[in-house]
Amino acid sequence: MAGPKSNSGFHLGFLRVVEVGDDAFAGGLLVTNHLGRPLEFQCTTPVRPNRTQAILYGPTLKPFVWSELIGKTLHARVDVKPQLILVDQPALLELREHVPAPVACLVDGDPRSSELADVTRLQVGRNLLRFHTEFPEDRDIAAAGVERVSADADLLEPLERVTEALRETLRSGSAA
Repeated sequence: MAGPKSNSGFHLGFLRVVEVGDDAFAGGLLVTNHLGRPLEFQCTTPVRPNRTQAILYGPTLKPFVWSELIGKTLHARVDVKPQLILVDQPALLELREHVPAPVACLVDGDPRSSELADVTRLQVGRNLLRFHTEFPEDRDIAAAGVERVSADADLLEPLERVTEALRETLRSGSAA
C-alpha cells in the first residue's frame, strides 16, 4: 500500500513489529512528514522462522527477524525514505546496522532512561529517544532534522497507527 509521494522536507519512519500467531511476526513502516501526516505505508506478510533458524540464532533470533528480515525489507521497499526511523521496541535498534538512516527507540517510562549518556539520547516533542551506541553521530543528525517537529508531538501515537493498520491489513488478508 502506498500513499502520496513527497520528496521534500523531513520524513519520519515509524516501525513496529507485531506477533501474529505462533512464533510469527509481521512488520509495518509508516513514513510521515514532520507533522505526522502519512506519506507511505508498507507492511510484510507474516514471517515465521523455522526450527533450524530458532536453534542456530538462539537468543539473537528476534533481533535478526525483526531487524534484518522485516525492518531492512520494509526500508528497502518504501519509495519515500525516512531521515529518522522511530521504534519503541529495543530489539529494533539493531536495524541501524542495516540501513543508512538513524534509528531511535522511544524510552519514555523506562526508569533506566536517566542513566543514558547524553550522546545516545535526545528529547523530541514529548518523547525521549535513545540511539544505537555504535552510531553516536545519529543523535546530532536527528537533532538537526527534528527541529521541525512540534514541541508537543507525541511520537508514540503514529506507532499505534502502525499497529492498527497492521491488524487491519492482516485481518483482511491483503498484506503485501
